[in-house]
Amino acid sequence: MWYPLGPKQQLQPRQLTYLGRRIQLNTIMPTRRTALRLGGLTAAGLLTLPNFAIGGKYLRPDDGIVGHGEFRYKVHKDWADVNRYQTFITNCHEMVMDSKGRLIMIGDDPRNNIIVFDKSGKVLDQWGTMYPGGHGLTINNEGGEDFLYIADSGFVPTGTEVKRQNGFVTKTKVDGTLLMMIGHPTTVGAYTPEMRFQPTETAVAPNGDIYVADGYGMNYILRYDRQGRFIQKFGGNNNADPNYNLASAHGIALDTRDPNNPRLIVTSRAEAAFKYFTLDGKWLKTVHLNNMQACRAVIDDDQLYAGVCWSHDFGKAREAGWDKPWLVQSGFTLVMDKNDQVISCPGGEQPIYQDGKLQRVAQNEAKTFYNGHDVCIDEDKNVYVCQWNGEFTPPIKLERV
Repeated sequence: MWYPLGPKQQLQPRQLTYLGRRIQLNTIMPTRRTALRLGGLTAAGLLTLPNFAIGGKYLRPDDGIVGHGEFRYKVHKDWADVNRYQTFITNCHEMVMDSKGRLIMIGDDPRNNIIVFDKSGKVLDQWGTMYPGGHGLTINNEGGEDFLYIADSGFVPTGTEVKRQNGFVTKTKVDGTLLMMIGHPTTVGAYTPEMRFQPTETAVAPNGDIYVADGYGMNYILRYDRQGRFIQKFGGNNNADPNYNLASAHGIALDTRDPNNPRLIVTSRAEAAFKYFTLDGKWLKTVHLNNMQACRAVIDDDQLYAGVCWSHDFGKAREAGWDKPWLVQSGFTLVMDKNDQVISCPGGEQPIYQDGKLQRVAQNEAKTFYNGHDVCIDEDKNVYVCQWNGEFTPPIKLERV
């Protein structure tokens, strides 16, 4: 059983000044052995700064090879060439790749919600000033043109706290041209005015139907047609059949690995589970992940990839004195095969099954990641990892070996 604190670790608040604000960063401080590996007390002290604050490079060393079996990777923490005075990142939430091979990232810094990289890590473009809760990013090719579906969750970072408000979903061109907006579901009779709408993710079906995961609001999946006309909702809480209940419906993805039977994969993150549904909202199965609170599923070939935001026990974190256990950093990533078996956990321990049941998986000792929030896979099977609560870090590249 793994808990947030090891015998030589201390949970301590850390502060830095960023854009004139004092920001407290709550993380597990390094052990003495880790501090020595980083160069003694000076290196340990430097960890209180953003990782790219000195020389444009990360202060943490690359952690060598991470992952297991055929899914092993070399870590490149300095992949992204980001000038922090020109390109702004608070939380790096998600990333997709367009048909031109460009990597498009969404964050919640409204000075540039969208950042476009080439595969060398160079910033090609940046835009977006209307998404203070920028969170979900889905790309869909329609008639040979790429379009973005953006979910603003309504969670607005304000120093060490967040402001909570209703969110929205937009459809845009890759350059940010606004084409459509989906607002509070009360306008279509799906919600009542007092119900929160804080969408975290979207998925687009082959026929153009749009699915919105209200992951920070009411935990419903809301379905619209391509013109934004409401069709149905499912999920939520307190269903007669508990299989339909969702707890933090954080992600939704289209699974077309069987092209004759496309499915939706909905993340029930607080349950540490993926729930599979038909396109009309019928529950098919639930895949439990033990202690891994994963974000959205990302399908590539036969595999499912995901960022794992947390792997620690929130109850134990509270017993250790943390009133905000989500700020304890215990994330990594996972790879699952088409048989729903976790086969690799880059940045985490090796996944083990006993009697067919996945055992607990903890963050690796090197603490390669903070809180894994999303992954993007390129045609060479390299993985780009976005991190929440990651000290303003841009995506990290994992080079497939």
